[in-house]
Amino acid sequence: MKNCNRWRATKLALLFSVLGNICFAQNNPVVQTKYTADPAPFVYKDTVFLYTTHDEDDAKGFKMLNWLLYTSTDMANWTDRGIVASLDDFSWGTKGNGAWALQVIERDGKFYMYCPMHGKGLGVLVADNPYGPFKDPLNKKLIETDHTWNDIDPSPFIDDDGQAYLYWGNPDLYCVKLNKDMISYSGEVIKVASKPANYQEGPWVWKREGHYYLAYASTCCPEGIGYAMSTSPLGPWEYKGMVMDATKRSNGNHPGIIDYKGKSYTFGLNYELLRKISPEHSERRSVSVAEMTYNADGTIQTLPFWLPEGVAQVENFNPFRRVEAETIAWAEGLKTERNPVSGMYVTNIDNNDYLKVRGVDFGKGAKKFEASLASVKAGSTIEIRIDSLNGPLISVCKVKPSGDLNKWSTSLSKLKKTKEVHDVYFVFKGEGGELFNFDWWKFY
Repeated sequence: MKNCNRWRATKLALLFSVLGNICFAQNNPVVQTKYTADPAPFVYKDTVFLYTTHDEDDAKGFKMLNWLLYTSTDMANWTDRGIVASLDDFSWGTKGNGAWALQVIERDGKFYMYCPMHGKGLGVLVADNPYGPFKDPLNKKLIETDHTWNDIDPSPFIDDDGQAYLYWGNPDLYCVKLNKDMISYSGEVIKVASKPANYQEGPWVWKREGHYYLAYASTCCPEGIGYAMSTSPLGPWEYKGMVMDATKRSNGNHPGIIDYKGKSYTFGLNYELLRKISPEHSERRSVSVAEMTYNADGTIQTLPFWLPEGVAQVENFNPFRRVEAETIAWAEGLKTERNPVSGMYVTNIDNNDYLKVRGVDFGKGAKKFEASLASVKAGSTIEIRIDSLNGPLISVCKVKPSGDLNKWSTSLSKLKKTKEVHDVYFVFKGEGGELFNFDWWKFY
């Protein structure tokens, strides 16, 4: 059975009749198969690693048990890597709930994930690669806090001289100098005396062209994203304005800021997916992204609230390889799960559910499509359309029954020769509840 937050076919039909093709341009929030919050983007080599917190589907207040990972090389299509760490990875920490905002940083080939254990302090996990597994090297808290809201939202930063810092706190702002091993610190914990105007929580520190920046959830409530600048990583911090103004459309916010392939981006959160299914407020949030612009003096131009079209794709998508089905620009009605053997896959597929992949480059032409699917019944198909949900039909792939939803079988279909760059829509058709599971696909 579908979860209560999933659109039924009748709701989809109603939405399409009202909005027409307008809804097909939606790319924000960047994840639609789960509720995500507190974005922690991190660039490593050619890839953006987007770590997030995870609001459970039945959350009313904050119900958060684990941390998730999504990756992208084009800022348009995001691959779901599943749960990357959880509260269970801390033997001393909070149990059952409280996997709040984290952040990851790399140093000397190791990857350090700083996590809050609300009410118990700040912890750190370490991995040999950004996908994990992450392990607790200390088996104890890294930093003792005052057991209030001031123990949340850790943000690491390494300066050009190699000195590392860790910032955190709500409603106060704290900082400490980390040692080179990144799992211990020197000196006293510093309570920042002159925190910038309207600071609430969610600090994010970075450096650009000699300027130190501190972005944060600003004003409350609702929260926007404010920022301050300094000539030192320890301040004083001078308030400069808003990266994004507060709006009644978003109760909370949390910045995550990166440079990638010549552009600057800010990530944050909203409640747009929740509001599609319910007018009642609950803590089921969704990560969104916007391109950010600096002025000549280093200040930042204020952005409008998260635009549904999201950001421009920075490079075309190559379809002539095995592509994980959980690589998605936009999806309706779908979920993702992990199989211990085959890894992540797309599930909860009903009639008229679909997923979109943006900017697929067919080059001089594609002629055949292959997909790995698991189905217990015959009669289901995947319609492959280009440019829009009701755009040209280039193939119909018949789902071959495998006899078990955990047993994979490949299905092949021919397609009308398709050239150049198009958005691709996989539209799922069939009768009788959940149709099949979808593992991967490839064009030839």
